[in-house]
Amino acid sequence: MVISPEPYKKRHLILLLLAMAALCSSCTRSVPEDTVFKFASTIAGTNGELGEAFGVAVSKGDIYISDGQNGKIWKLKGGQLTVFAEGLDTPSGIAFDRNGNLIVADAGSNTIRSISPAGAMITLAGVAGKRGSSDGEAATALFNAPVGVAIMDDGGVIVADTYNDRIRFIKDGVVSTLAGSTEGFRDGNAVQAQFDTPCGIAFWGGKIFVADAGNARLRIIEPDRRVWTLAGTGQPDLKDGPAAQSSFIEPTAIAITARGTAFVADNNAIRKIDLQSLTVTTLGSGQRGLADGEPKDSRFDRPSGLALDVDGSLVVADTENRVVRRMGGQEEARISRDQMAALRDKPEDFRSAAPGRWPYDPPDAKREIAGTLGEIRGDTTTNSDDLHFHNGVDIAGAYGETARFVRDEKVLRPIAVDGFNTLRENIRMPTMGYIHIRLGRDKDGVPFADPRFQFLKDAKGKIAGVRIPRGAAFKAGDPIGTLNAMNHVHLIAGRSGSEMNALDALVLPRYIDTRPPVIQKVSVLPAGASSQPTDLILNGNTRVEMNAYDQVDGNADRRRLGIYQAGYQILRSDLSPIGDIKWTISFARIPAPEAVTIAYAKGSKSGATGETIFDYIVTNQVDGDNYSESYFDPSVLDNGSYVLRVFAADEAGNKTYADTKFEVRK
Repeated sequence: MVISPEPYKKRHLILLLLAMAALCSSCTRSVPEDTVFKFASTIAGTNGELGEAFGVAVSKGDIYISDGQNGKIWKLKGGQLTVFAEGLDTPSGIAFDRNGNLIVADAGSNTIRSISPAGAMITLAGVAGKRGSSDGEAATALFNAPVGVAIMDDGGVIVADTYNDRIRFIKDGVVSTLAGSTEGFRDGNAVQAQFDTPCGIAFWGGKIFVADAGNARLRIIEPDRRVWTLAGTGQPDLKDGPAAQSSFIEPTAIAITARGTAFVADNNAIRKIDLQSLTVTTLGSGQRGLADGEPKDSRFDRPSGLALDVDGSLVVADTENRVVRRMGGQEEARISRDQMAALRDKPEDFRSAAPGRWPYDPPDAKREIAGTLGEIRGDTTTNSDDLHFHNGVDIAGAYGETARFVRDEKVLRPIAVDGFNTLRENIRMPTMGYIHIRLGRDKDGVPFADPRFQFLKDAKGKIAGVRIPRGAAFKAGDPIGTLNAMNHVHLIAGRSGSEMNALDALVLPRYIDTRPPVIQKVSVLPAGASSQPTDLILNGNTRVEMNAYDQVDGNADRRRLGIYQAGYQILRSDLSPIGDIKWTISFARIPAPEAVTIAYAKGSKSGATGETIFDYIVTNQVDGDNYSESYFDPSVLDNGSYVLRVFAADEAGNKTYADTKFEVRK
């Protein structure tokens, strides 16, 4: 029988009493006030040392960081990063036990490791390279890519056994299951409770706090092993307020102060839960990016690890940004634009990192390009809510054809799969993304005989989802799955938040583009005009729009692709130039999401069906994170006749132009 959860007010009272008890138990020592966070700073990783920053832990003022990509544990001391331990397989959550040993959830090996202060490593529990779910003696117990660890007051180790959807316990050489059964959501007693991809865990006041990532909730396991929900409705969102009404997106890590303030790493935000008032607030903007400064202006990119430092500041493993951040009471050095740029993958480095191939077999057989980075998706004429930039390259294939990885990579995101059984089913690897694929199964939905794809089934035994655990490694050419009805692989190149134009970043064998873009129409619009006047006489701010598209060799004529660059130049009447070409729009990298209507004029639209119209606002500025509305100002020219030359270029360097004559009269 499911035990009914306590009424919410009673829970509130219990936590209040618990907080008071935690304070009273510390009467013999000073309990510091929680630090008021005034600044977010970047404190490590700006030189590109970290392949990934996932878990963090603090000991004696030193900060330790797990690097799942490189299989290392780093130590940050005095501002310097050094390797503390290596030879792990996708280390994830970390925590120090009472003896100073670093306990590591080594997801890729399915084990829990212990590393002594001197760096000696042993396996605390689990069998390296063997996945499963069994309790008993620690040396034979089995885990399924565990991600989170925490230490109880009695020295026992709590484990978020992530893909078994269970919370496990290690004590005196024995592993047992505390709570959880199968994937799902259910409060109640230990054996009936359900979690979905639990990741971060913390122990405070006798209770276990669980960041239940797949359920978008914060859960609590009582000492009697009853499970109840502390915060989150289960509807993915960044919604603050009373805990019972708040919403989370994908809570991954949790840290709790002595006074009872919980901090949660949630998607691109840091959330704060006051365990006395049971209210949730968001620290920072909640927007993806990398920005230091006041909390309201700070930006993170999928932080996955949290720890409280000795001064009460919050140390954050800012995972996709590959840096370590601190939120504290005083400002430290802010990351510079040059440092941010240096952390981003460069197309030339990306190309040299792996041999070229297409996402099909044979790997060197040329395919049609069906879409490029920066193309508008949605319809500006209907004020569509889903307007966005296309962030990859679409490579055409046949329905049911096997799609394959184009380079060696391993899964690092705890939840790397999204959109199961929809047209947007996808997997996100560290530097690549693959969309529109029926993951791990053939065109009839029959699973591949590949244990890296872990299928979830409903009560009737029907496949209801698929997960690929953190640490699962793939080689170039390994099957991902089969193409769904979209009939192409949407291939993303670059890390989340800094996606590059895949035609520039990847080597695609025998890919050739000698065809320049096509400019169909140019509109020169004086201030206040909705259409170009017959007599084009300019003397003030002027907006220029260009309807254009690109094509590549071997593509069908019906394929209309977005361009790579747009710009303009002013010429005298004899066609001698006045200055260089001013390139205003670039799709070398994915622009900021909010820049769609800065790059594209009203009337632009494209998608899986219907007409494609790319109408660029050439006088506006759009380049990566930078965008602004701008104009051509003819008032800086002398009276007379001129030519406005508008350019469209593709990634291969082909460009075309269209000329428009105008007069300046002041």
